[in-house]
Amino acid sequence: MLKLTFLGTSSGVPTIRRNVTALAVHSTTNRDWWLVDCGEATQHQLQRIPLTVHDLAGICITHIHGDHSYGLPGLLASASMTGRKKPLILVAPAAVKAWLDATILHTELFLTFDIIHIDVASARQVHLEDGLLIERFPLSHRVPSFGFKFSFEKTTWKVDSDALRARGVPPGPAWGQLQHGKDVRLDDGSLLIAAEFRSQHSERAVAVIGGDNDQPALLAEACVDADVLVHEATYTEAILQKVGPGPQHSSVERIAQFGAAARVPNLVLTHVGARYDSAEGMAEVEAEARQHYSGTLFLARDFDTYELNDSVLAKLPPAPRIK
Repeated sequence: MLKLTFLGTSSGVPTIRRNVTALAVHSTTNRDWWLVDCGEATQHQLQRIPLTVHDLAGICITHIHGDHSYGLPGLLASASMTGRKKPLILVAPAAVKAWLDATILHTELFLTFDIIHIDVASARQVHLEDGLLIERFPLSHRVPSFGFKFSFEKTTWKVDSDALRARGVPPGPAWGQLQHGKDVRLDDGSLLIAAEFRSQHSERAVAVIGGDNDQPALLAEACVDADVLVHEATYTEAILQKVGPGPQHSSVERIAQFGAAARVPNLVLTHVGARYDSAEGMAEVEAEARQHYSGTLFLARDFDTYELNDSVLAKLPPAPRIK
């Protein structure tokens, strides 16, 4: 009931193969989807997948750095020019909203829809609706940075088919009425009480998506019940040692070690530095991760889509791209 589609997986700057950070989070229960970060040219990436800006429910920005936010004005302008009317939720730092307001003013960008801004620093719970809770968790970076926890839940009712057959009620309209909570009176005058012939079943999917962060352990609480963790892996450990602590990013080794310690069943690495853009470089990243993490591991690439079913994350076959 959860899908992740990566629109950009590079750190800092785009490469020939990978754009800067953007991730679509969508449930299989409806058409709505959310965007986590919106690097430059995210709207161009959207042209090549089935998701549209008209079904975009909201955007979560992890922090103010440009490779996570520079795509916002263009995306919003395109949504307006193609006729979007419904409001859009923007969960972002106050500085991002101020910059966006200034851009709208000084470029005469007239939006056809309202933006509902939620300051990401204001509260842990940033969005709640039927079937979806979004929470944010403070991280460690050169500027305030946050991770987001998406908790999807779907509740359905199922009739007890064995009990109904034993009662002499064949499949038919009566089953549907019972499933919807309606008592049914049979032809013989007896009454079937819905509560006695149906039960509630809940499905849950939890994804934790980290922003830039040099302390993966800050997501320990968020990952307690998580099915999948998506986290930056900007450097291998050897390069991080050379670069030093200044950039405040995670290494592959450190996030893999955290994923193992937190017992997260599925780990997806993204925001990989441009220096690893070759096949050999990505192989180096994967090899380091597998030294420390034995769960289901993926290195995200642009346009990869992953689907979660019963806590098992699987990469879907590439969808035909829109040309």
